[in-house]
Amino acid sequence: MKIDTFLASEGPVFHLASLPAAMRTTVRSAHAAERVVRILPGTYVRTELRDDFATRCLAVGRWSRDAVISGTAAARLTFWPDVRVREIDIAHRGPRPRGPGYAFHRRAIDPAYVVYRHGLRVTAPALTAVDLVEQFGGDALDVCLRSRTARLEDLWAAYADHPYRPGNVERRRMLIDSRDRPWSAAERLTHRLLRRHRITGWTSNLAITVNGARYFIDIAFRGARLAIEIDGRLHEDDPAIFESDRVRQNALVLAGWRVLRFTYRMLVEEPDLVIATILRALAQS
Repeated sequence: MKIDTFLASEGPVFHLASLPAAMRTTVRSAHAAERVVRILPGTYVRTELRDDFATRCLAVGRWSRDAVISGTAAARLTFWPDVRVREIDIAHRGPRPRGPGYAFHRRAIDPAYVVYRHGLRVTAPALTAVDLVEQFGGDALDVCLRSRTARLEDLWAAYADHPYRPGNVERRRMLIDSRDRPWSAAERLTHRLLRRHRITGWTSNLAITVNGARYFIDIAFRGARLAIEIDGRLHEDDPAIFESDRVRQNALVLAGWRVLRFTYRMLVEEPDLVIATILRALAQS
């Protein structure tokens, strides 16, 4: 078969062991002509797709049915679509081969913690988030909770089911710090401040419905009808988030809520002012 015809009709991933002999010869010819590149043992992709994330993930599934994508690649496929993936982590029980842009780990993943995305075996969001605490700290847990692909109980179960792992002391600390289910680093910091000053009676990410629209209040004192809105590190840079926050605030005010807003900078540099403002608002209720 001619190389052009073959590439146009097959692919974008070619696994030699699954191809008839004639097609294997064509793949080798395409490789010699630099039309395809080898990225995993016996596994080739079209040269122009060698750095394409989706294609590289597909190659993992073609290379081994037992392989499980983990780490940042698993997060990107399940709950964190914009996380940066430097290497695709692969959990595999067999020998660890070499492949550019891949990191192999001799690790057996319990089937209970394997999900399928686009036909690929991927670590479940709860285990992925707990795994990534070592790299991202509490941010991994926050993003996972915000995506609602896993509950805090699921994160604790993933931690408990994988004892004695390096880094588990920090994972446990971050999970304890997540007991009020923060959705961002800024919310996590605010929760710490409230607990430190023994301020109670609040609920995080409270869902309310106003005129048929559903909103989530970052921190709500229901009895006082006081909403605390936290402008995290992305709020000023993302126009969509900025706009939606204003829509939400207007809806809350019209529904009878008082709204206080604090920025990430205020939480870090002026925590006493943040607490004093909240206490004053509660005293006026």
